[in-house]
Amino acid sequence: MTDSAASAPTAGVGPGRWSAWRVVWWFGFVSLAADMVYEGARSMYGPLLASLGATAVVVGLVTGAGEAMALVLRLVFGPLADRTGRYWGLTIVGYGLTAVCVPLLAVTPFVGGAGLVLASVLILLERSGKAVRSPSKSALLAHVASAVGRGRGFGVHKALDQVGAFAGPLLVAGVIAATGAIWPSMAVLAIPGTAAMLLLAVIRSHVPDPSVYDVDAPESASTSSTPVAVAVPGGDPARRGLRGWFAEAVGSGLPREFFGYALAAGLMTGGLVTFGIIGYHLTVEGLVPVATVPVVYAGAMGVEALAALGVGLVYDRHGGAVLYAVPVLVALVPPLALSGSVALSLVGVAVWGLAYGVQDSTVKALVAEVVEAPRRATAYGVFAGVQGAFAIVGGLVSGWLYDRSLPVLVGVVAVSQLVALVLLARTVRSLRTQTV
Repeated sequence: MTDSAASAPTAGVGPGRWSAWRVVWWFGFVSLAADMVYEGARSMYGPLLASLGATAVVVGLVTGAGEAMALVLRLVFGPLADRTGRYWGLTIVGYGLTAVCVPLLAVTPFVGGAGLVLASVLILLERSGKAVRSPSKSALLAHVASAVGRGRGFGVHKALDQVGAFAGPLLVAGVIAATGAIWPSMAVLAIPGTAAMLLLAVIRSHVPDPSVYDVDAPESASTSSTPVAVAVPGGDPARRGLRGWFAEAVGSGLPREFFGYALAAGLMTGGLVTFGIIGYHLTVEGLVPVATVPVVYAGAMGVEALAALGVGLVYDRHGGAVLYAVPVLVALVPPLALSGSVALSLVGVAVWGLAYGVQDSTVKALVAEVVEAPRRATAYGVFAGVQGAFAIVGGLVSGWLYDRSLPVLVGVVAVSQLVALVLLARTVRSLRTQTV
């Protein structure tokens, strides 16, 4: 069934319509279940790939490329959603990729030499699913959250999202401890994956057109299958063809300060060693049992949630200067998390969670201060693209250096974060000058 079949102009209107809060909570439950799937699996990507014969280079490349695809592909699927109006379709496809690909990782130990290749492909497809669904899901949720306050609506959604991010790795750890193998834990994740798809189907059946909740949106700005013209400087990109779309995608006309800041954020993203490498290190060095790795990851997710909340509050009071801590945290991760000491490694994982939490939340807040409102959607797409490009390079470099020289890896990350700190300081100073 296409989106148009479910989206009449009066969709959701009437005495039986769900309340806006109910829709927000149900979207949150979808994210909770989906996060159990992909965060549970993500906690074991390093050990899983290692068990299939992967080296640190391969682990770094696959996990780095996965994070890159989750970011860069939003440059495609964000505009695609706006141009086609198929927000529901893309949301369902994106969640479907996660729900299908993660449980299929359970078969990879049984296909011989093709196991490593199959696992790598499934991981990349799972990460691509996040890029497919995220812009559309956010657009749907933004309509509904308008009726309850977007800050509160997205806050509740994020809180439920993090519950799943914490519970998923713990579920995986329990299954591994009970069975002594990794693959059954991937198969068990089919249960929350199925739950996420069923919840999503129920929401769509009751709320085919979430724009009816939006107190700000004009009647024409529906989330139906009819493409909605997007007003941008220089005219509608749909009418300017592929060339105009490409110009928007690479940030034509955005301020110079934005690109300096995007470069700084890219260096911070690329310099942050992926948990795939950390989990690989904990496993191959025998620092913790395999079943403990997802528990460690769950702890990092808890730190991430606290970091996103705490640093966000400090940012609101003191501005962008609080972000100076991020390059420092990123530089501390390799010498701590990749050490030969269990205690230091766990401290390093906590630092990783702290840095990741700020990168995934507060770092994005400064974009809104650098770029004016009419161009922010484009800016966020370009920002994600820059982060994604650095993520794949950083994953490959960190994996390659891990196998050769840990001190060199520590040094390279430290130098990259020094450059990021300088670029970040220039952005913050420029903003202060403009506000004086």
